Amino acid sequence: MPSIGLSPRIITIMGVSLLGITTYCSFLYASYQREVSASKSLKVPTDVSDRYNMTAPTFDAEVELSEKTMRLGKKRADLISLARGNVLEVSCGTGRNLEYYELGQRRGADKNGRAAILGCRSLTLVDLSPQMVEIARQKFEALYPGYDKGAAVAFRAQDAASVSVVLPASTDYSPTPCYDTIVQTMGLCSMPDPVGTLRHLGSITEPLNGRILLLEHGRSKYDWINRILDNLAPAHADRHGCWWNRDIGAIVRESGLEIVEENRWHFGTTWKYILRPKQEDSS
Repeated sequence: MPSIGLSPRIITIMGVSLLGITTYCSFLYASYQREVSASKSLKVPTDVSDRYNMTAPTFDAEVELSEKTMRLGKKRADLISLARGNVLEVSCGTGRNLEYYELGQRRGADKNGRAAILGCRSLTLVDLSPQMVEIARQKFEALYPGYDKGAAVAFRAQDAASVSVVLPASTDYSPTPCYDTIVQTMGLCSMPDPVGTLRHLGSITEPLNGRILLLEHGRSKYDWINRILDNLAPAHADRHGCWWNRDIGAIVRESGLEIVEENRWHFGTTWKYILRPKQEDSS
């Protein structure tokens, strides 16, 4: 049977292609090493939340492509669909969740088919950055011109670690006011004390049926990804105000809140939690 050989021209092309790929990979590796060296040389404080005042005008444009690629819009929508009653969103940023809220309440059925009251009686959005809050407010006005949907909506510049319960007078029906749902998406990465903040949020959540809904990003399930995150964390935090290598699971466990549901995606770097205040043992 005759052998099939490669022509000298094809061999030359393959050799040139292999050389090109090798050169490109070497360039990428050298660039990565320079980035790592520059990152590790930075002295970045733990509290980088002030960076959001500077990045607010360009924040949406900077994250839009990555969020679309990771289909985070769908995950945001699924999470926000669980918001009920008097709702507080902390670290609201530029209001990337606004379009997913059901404003105003109605009778319906939950995902298990049981009768339930759905939607938001009130919605309060807070963020430490006044610039972010203002962008969120403008986005809300663009989404809901002439808003009149039966739910009180408020925006406040405030730290999530000390946010207080302020409900519209018509919705303050409890002797001890609290929120039925607290939402936070991509916020633990920028907080100087994420554990303490979660504990505080638990203290202002309705103790029996209240829920805290989290969608966060942090450490991966894989060591090689974590090494990359760790190596570039100082530069990323300094530029974007985000420590992207935090162990979200450890933060949640240390907070003492009860885990109702936990999911992870994107090699484990995207975390979803449904939490509630720790229930007292009645036995």
